[in-house]
Amino acid sequence: MTDASAHPGDPHYITRSGWLRAAVLGANDGIVSVSSLIVGVAAADPNPGAVVIAGVAGLCAGAMSMAAGEYVSVSSQSDIEQADILREKRALEEFPEEELAELAAIYREKGLSDETALVVAKELTEYDALGSHVRDELGLSEVHTANPTQAALASGATFSVAAAIPLLAALAAPVGSIIPVVLLVTVITLAALGALGAKAGAAPVMRATLRVVVWGVFAMAVTAAVGWLFGVTVG
Repeated sequence: MTDASAHPGDPHYITRSGWLRAAVLGANDGIVSVSSLIVGVAAADPNPGAVVIAGVAGLCAGAMSMAAGEYVSVSSQSDIEQADILREKRALEEFPEEELAELAAIYREKGLSDETALVVAKELTEYDALGSHVRDELGLSEVHTANPTQAALASGATFSVAAAIPLLAALAAPVGSIIPVVLLVTVITLAALGALGAKAGAAPVMRATLRVVVWGVFAMAVTAAVGWLFGVTVG
């Protein structure tokens, strides 16, 4: 991949999309799920011991679940990609002329003339036939190729770090104030998470922040309502 750029001071951030997606997903799930769990349990039973046990269990189980889920799902994506690449490799060996015509047709659809499209297809086939078809026919590249281990590590690690925040808030909160303290800390953390994710991807900060905060608060509100209902029923 070439290092040349027409705007070296303003680089593209698409290369971060793989790990950033997993990291944001893990962090958001960590803060929201564990905060929701703590708020829900506290609404049903304000005993600090029960709240902490629930939070620790949620953190451990959630981190393992996120890492395993990311690894399995991204591995499935990688398996599909590799299977398609293998089929394309076989097709190039068995039907080279048909594959050349297919590549030329792709370039015609992109706006090249018939003659130019055929010339480009021939030259790219001579240079790297499989790579050209993988990139232009399948739409795969080094940037978008699935990386299960990277996704699993990013998701599991960020989940653990984010989930520890509401748990620590619950531990530090005065007796009887767990819910408001956890809610306040969570909203602040969600806002910071949204802004940080947007900054890392050079995206609009306000829109990302609002999206994360609104959905996080909604999830906690639903869980708190469920916890309150069960608490009333049990009591």
